[in-house]
Amino acid sequence: MKIRILSFSLLSVIAMLSWAWMNKNQGTENDWSDYLGGTNRNHYSTLRQITPENVGQLKVAWTYALPDSGQMQVNPLIIDGVLYGVSASVQAFALDASTGKQIWKFGDPLKHWSSTSRGVSYWQKGDDKRILFTTGPSLWALDANTGKPIDSFGENGKIDLHKGLPEIAQNKFIISNTPGTVFEDLIIMPVRLSEGADAAPGDIRAFDVKTGALVWTFHTIPYPNEYGYQTFPKNAYQNKEIGGANNWAGMAVDKENGILFVPTGSAAYDFYGGNRKGKNLFSDCLLALDARTGKRIWHFQTTHHDIWDRDLPAPPNLLTITQKGKKIDVVAQVTKQGYVYVFERKTGKPIFPINEMPVPKSSLAGEITSPTQPIPSKPKPYARQSNTIIETQISPYAENREELIKELKKLKTAIYQPGNKTGVLLLPGYDGGAEWGGAAADPEGTLYVNSNEMAWILKMVETPKKSQLNQMTLGERVYYSQCSACHGKDRMGNPKSNYPSLLGIEKKYDKAYINRIISTGKGMMPGFTAISASDKQAIVSFLVGEEKKEVSASNKTDNEPYIPFKSDGYNKFLDNRGLPAIAPPWGQLTAIDLNTGEFKWQIPLGFEPMLAKQGIKNTGVENYGGPVVTASGLLFIAATKDGYFRAFDKNTGKLLWETQLPAAAFATPSTYAVKGKQYIVLACGGTKLGTPKGNLYVAFALP
Repeated sequence: MKIRILSFSLLSVIAMLSWAWMNKNQGTENDWSDYLGGTNRNHYSTLRQITPENVGQLKVAWTYALPDSGQMQVNPLIIDGVLYGVSASVQAFALDASTGKQIWKFGDPLKHWSSTSRGVSYWQKGDDKRILFTTGPSLWALDANTGKPIDSFGENGKIDLHKGLPEIAQNKFIISNTPGTVFEDLIIMPVRLSEGADAAPGDIRAFDVKTGALVWTFHTIPYPNEYGYQTFPKNAYQNKEIGGANNWAGMAVDKENGILFVPTGSAAYDFYGGNRKGKNLFSDCLLALDARTGKRIWHFQTTHHDIWDRDLPAPPNLLTITQKGKKIDVVAQVTKQGYVYVFERKTGKPIFPINEMPVPKSSLAGEITSPTQPIPSKPKPYARQSNTIIETQISPYAENREELIKELKKLKTAIYQPGNKTGVLLLPGYDGGAEWGGAAADPEGTLYVNSNEMAWILKMVETPKKSQLNQMTLGERVYYSQCSACHGKDRMGNPKSNYPSLLGIEKKYDKAYINRIISTGKGMMPGFTAISASDKQAIVSFLVGEEKKEVSASNKTDNEPYIPFKSDGYNKFLDNRGLPAIAPPWGQLTAIDLNTGEFKWQIPLGFEPMLAKQGIKNTGVENYGGPVVTASGLLFIAATKDGYFRAFDKNTGKLLWETQLPAAAFATPSTYAVKGKQYIVLACGGTKLGTPKGNLYVAFALP
């Protein structure tokens, strides 16, 4: 085996020592002890055994097959030679990290929860070692050695994530599919909520890791006398039609300074805010909170009065940059829009100027949009934006190109163009830009972010008046309010955007199964826990064609949330073959030097399988799941629809190695070492973007 001799400048050595100091108490360098590699969320490892010179020799070291298949977004933890992961049906398990042999498994294999889990959290004090993970609305604490629930935590080892929320939220949909952030003896939980008018409020809550007791709460929809209260209508926190502003993507924590960094999402309803006039703090904010108390230190709102679903999609990165010879601890937040916002960690002062730029007004009755939005001067966007798309940017591979050009001319394309009745081109789309996989960062101050360039069409339609809704049958009305945005008013769905038709569903599934899917969800479809049993039964009867065409007084909508305009659905801008209507690249990988704010390199990531069969590659493709960077100079990433796992030179972006996976891996890898041998492992579940299902964890190592 060759020994690679590296020479470092004095500056590089200092950077490495600084990095080691920042990562103290985050596990040994052999471990991957926290989600995304550490509480700084930098996806970084100091391991060096796998190098640019020998990465081409990587082979499969072991595989672990699960009894259930389906999308897995898991970034597994590896601590003291044990791997902790989650299956597609949300069962937690532990493996011998050197062989893939199962040690224990916990969960109900017959229960398919309404989420795809991104992994687990780990806490240890002395011999007390705990795994914390969620199923549905429950947060469990398991003995890390045995996988058995710890009875002293909550009730029989679990707490309900409704705990600590106000009474109006107790029966509303709430789950978590991203690991909680552990700080000292606290776990602060991200939560996923409905994005409709029935959304729960997105309070940030910290729980005692040992007992499950609620320790502190931060109200993202402020209460009277709290900072930000004036940015919503009076008593918005009590309004049944206003919710959200939740953290679902996860958080980062500066352990040395005790600062928790929390990116939040939009207030609900996502696409119309006439009932929530104002800037709407603390939606779409990067919050810096005292990790011990939940008190606000500073905040920055990246989108004012969001009506585009511009949730902050990933945890921020905590790293150190150098400017004018001075080291600066910063927090960097990627966005769906393609921007990176960079701030001094303690003060929130922007590293690069951020300008409030004028944006278009809304044409919808009752909607009052913000006159400006904050645009960073640096770095430049790492993804194209809607205002860059002109006729020449329509895909050269589209068979119906002229038709697409005509459609483009009908759409508004300005940055932050509010939704209207004729259509707006939203680019980057609802999923970004950056997505939940997040960005990697290295000690030299470079940020590595993979991004999508899929355009979507945002179109608003008037909601039927309450008098019209009252003339619908119960099942028809509940279907319209809860299901039509994805599956269409006509139930035909949108196969191009992966929303299935519900016509003829009675021929595929029995009524009990349909009812269960409505209750628990499936994949990215949420469970509709707030819908009453009678309403669920009414939807089922409507879908299978058994609902009586009767309208009764019990169908009245007087007490239900009402929004006058709603989106007509999640519709991608596609050609007649289901490919992106805009020209490639459709996915990119970008290295950004945050010391200067300039790009180091940018390349297309992956290829579209349909075009690859025609010999057309290097198009880039939609991707979900983040990269991993190592001290030896490598960047590993899967994430792509084409199903490959790749290694790049982190300094140049040059492709060094790739291999076809047994199923696409829409997940961030983890790298670790056991007994001197370095491994890199990832979950291969496929399913997303129409890819075949898989059920394997695959670990690679040198021979």
